[in-house]
Amino acid sequence: MTAPRQFRIRLLFLMLVVLTLAANAFAGADNFAQGKAAYEQGDFSLAEEQFAACLDRELSAGAFQNLGNAYWQLGETAPAIICWERALRLNPYARAAENNLKFVRETAQLESPDLTWCEIAAGWLPAQWWAWLAMVSFWFAVALLLLPAVLRWRRAVTPQALVALGLGVFLLTLPANYGVWTRARLGVVLEAETPLRFTPTAEAEPITKMSAGEPARVVRQRGKYLLIQTRRAEGWVERSRFGLIVQN
Repeated sequence: MTAPRQFRIRLLFLMLVVLTLAANAFAGADNFAQGKAAYEQGDFSLAEEQFAACLDRELSAGAFQNLGNAYWQLGETAPAIICWERALRLNPYARAAENNLKFVRETAQLESPDLTWCEIAAGWLPAQWWAWLAMVSFWFAVALLLLPAVLRWRRAVTPQALVALGLGVFLLTLPANYGVWTRARLGVVLEAETPLRFTPTAEAEPITKMSAGEPARVVRQRGKYLLIQTRRAEGWVERSRFGLIVQN
């Protein structure tokens, strides 16, 4: 195969990739616009379908925020809370989602998740940013540590200070990254009157009944049951009745 022909094939492939991405972006924008129009017209079922289709193409805080609004209007408290939590995971400064969560939890008399200080720190930036910040700061420090010896640069204070800065930033990201990991085990109960049981069996005596939207932390899984921990109790719940905030 000649070089010009190879170039044409690669150029054609690149054009196809760009056109596919552009088509997906256009379709996602169209779904979002149709969802907003349906919501404004009071057709919340159609709005839910359109915003969900938008998220199938690309995750965005705005789509999660609006999908949560549609769920809330349909009377589905737990899915609405999950969507607004996911919006905040992508954009911690999404005030509309934060205000909606406060309002719904106060209205439904639901508690907020019990967060550790690492998990609170993890919420200061979008979840994926912490991993990127850790990787960039670590390799920045490594590069500045090795390059002077490889390139035989004269010893100077500035590279050493930058190495210390990079390592310092890397170390500061570790608690937040740990918080991102532990927050992945947070979720909410999906159905009202969900029994929290002593053992992972359908015949086990219920400890208490849980409300839709009540937050909990997954400790471990056994079969179709999850051991979850709330502010007031710990017990087993059916996996199908519990939704994680972080998508699998």
